[in-house]
Amino acid sequence: MKLLVTGGCGFIGSAVVRLAVARGHEVVNLDAMTYAANAANVASVTHSNLYSFEQADIRDRATLDRIFAPHAPGAVMHLAAESHVDRSIDGPSDFIETNITGTFNLLESARAHWIRQGKPESFRFHHISTDEVFGSLGPTGQFTEHTPYDPRSPYSASKAASDHLVRAWAETYGLPVVLTNCSNNYGPYHFPEKLIPVTILNALHGKPIPVYGTGENIRDWLYVEDHADALLLVLEKGTLGRSYNIGGENERRNIDLVRTICALLDEMAPKPTPHADLITFVTDRPGHDARYAIDPSRIRDELGWRPSVTVEEGLRRTVRWYLDNEAWWRPLLDRKGVGERLGKA
Repeated sequence: MKLLVTGGCGFIGSAVVRLAVARGHEVVNLDAMTYAANAANVASVTHSNLYSFEQADIRDRATLDRIFAPHAPGAVMHLAAESHVDRSIDGPSDFIETNITGTFNLLESARAHWIRQGKPESFRFHHISTDEVFGSLGPTGQFTEHTPYDPRSPYSASKAASDHLVRAWAETYGLPVVLTNCSNNYGPYHFPEKLIPVTILNALHGKPIPVYGTGENIRDWLYVEDHADALLLVLEKGTLGRSYNIGGENERRNIDLVRTICALLDEMAPKPTPHADLITFVTDRPGHDARYAIDPSRIRDELGWRPSVTVEEGLRRTVRWYLDNEAWWRPLLDRKGVGERLGKA
């Protein structure tokens, strides 16, 4: 199958690109190469005859049309998005323009392409989204595909809007779509602005490790390569018009996650004092959701998928990868916003 993957130089998108090429799919990687994109993320596949790259912004409809015509993809996997909650608090306009207007443009380009091709039943538009659209949970319960939307940040509101657009294009125009909502991803090639890479790199540099509030916020952690596997499965076997929640089945408090990373660094890159001594509690993010947890029953029962990597094993792999790949992360430290506290409102 020939796939058009948007955001394929980002964290999750590049994992999809690498896995899709490894499985024999042709891949057209469409990426605007904004601050979090990195060509090095897909360096392992750039010389494959299955891979091609188009630098383009999904806010530019004319360019999207120009790309669809010659490549004629059989499916779209839409991962391009502004995705950092803290950045959405500081500058929501980019999130509205990319995540909402950009998704609208991509839907329209994909629909026009689908019509030109004779509306093939095999075509798919796979929209990849987040569990943050569901809001915040209390101490118990899990998000299901029937959980009402209750976004709390500019980021999650923009993703909720994009989800609704995709469903509307399916209902109104018959566009063949599938949707997924995932929990928090982590793993290799993660841009150093999120909790896990920030913890690793700050610890390595002897800098304070910031933990929001008291560190009691809980997330369900999904290893990115497991996520890529699930996304390709939904694309190939998911029921049209259906959404699937993808979780790691690994709930952890932020403070426990950070302490686990520090213990791994004490083992793999020991220093005279424990890395956990660097943990510093900082003012919480405005509107910080207390807990996310995914009920993965649908994708497990209908498609037979479960995560293969526990959070303990995934964190060990991730820490090892960052220790072994300084040449990847060091140039990123100079990018705008890296190392700064964002999202104070």
